[in-house]
Amino acid sequence: MTKIKFGTDLDFATNRWPEPEEWARILSEELGVRHAQFRSDLIQPHFSDEIIEEQASGVREACKEYDIRLEHAFTSQRWAYCGHPDGKIRQYWHWWLKRYSGIAAKVGARSAGSRFGIYSVKDFSGRRDFILAEMVKFWKLWAAHSKNEGLDCITFENLSIPREIADTIEGTRRLMEMTRGSEIPILPCLDTDQGNTMSGNPKDGDPYEWLREFGKECPILHLKQRIRGNASSGKPFTPENNRDGMIIPEKVVEALEESGAREINLYLELSFRERLPQDSNVIRDLKQSVDFWKPYADE
Repeated sequence: MTKIKFGTDLDFATNRWPEPEEWARILSEELGVRHAQFRSDLIQPHFSDEIIEEQASGVREACKEYDIRLEHAFTSQRWAYCGHPDGKIRQYWHWWLKRYSGIAAKVGARSAGSRFGIYSVKDFSGRRDFILAEMVKFWKLWAAHSKNEGLDCITFENLSIPREIADTIEGTRRLMEMTRGSEIPILPCLDTDQGNTMSGNPKDGDPYEWLREFGKECPILHLKQRIRGNASSGKPFTPENNRDGMIIPEKVVEALEESGAREINLYLELSFRERLPQDSNVIRDLKQSVDFWKPYADE
């Protein structure tokens, strides 16, 4: 049996409830969850040391007060990271990610994660192998630094187009082979709404195939509802979305158990744009999504 820890990421709180005591209270009192995935927008690596220490202290205090567990941290932005065409900017992102590992450790997480990197259009057609080698080099160095910070692993998310890397099952397995032997494991963070639906291999667009393939090695699963025929729809698990949704909790649990996964953290990763009525419905949609998934969680 796979032990499932369930909660939500904190992206919803970034500019609505950035105060730790606010989002921790919402998690505990309004949503009734104990697990959350920290996000880099809440404490940015380019903040000063003083601000980082103050904010991390506030996070630890709020989590202690409301009994919230932050086992994992992840980045938020859609930047190129260590796949940037400019070598100096790749170095900057390496510094940024290393600093984020320190933040993750300070708030109590045991892993940090990000997109592996994104090719520019020019590099994707002209020097793909070189940029990929650069990304692999920096990720191995990031893993070594993260070990020194006390983390257990670092994670990369599977995505949906070739420029973003890890868009196919075969490509993700190849990436794991390229990063094998790092100081701490570099592991996939799966997403129910990702995968290249146009790769020519139907398995790449099937979230359950990803779970069966990588569930045993994957510490984190990001949950979004996917509307049939509309990949990357990223919807909350509301009754109206679930009617046409292809992400079914029983099938997720079954696929994880088939993979041999012993334990995994499932986090809602829902996108709430600063638009009306979405901005007013954040807590409602989160609560409905929590209620939909909570019966399948062990904690």
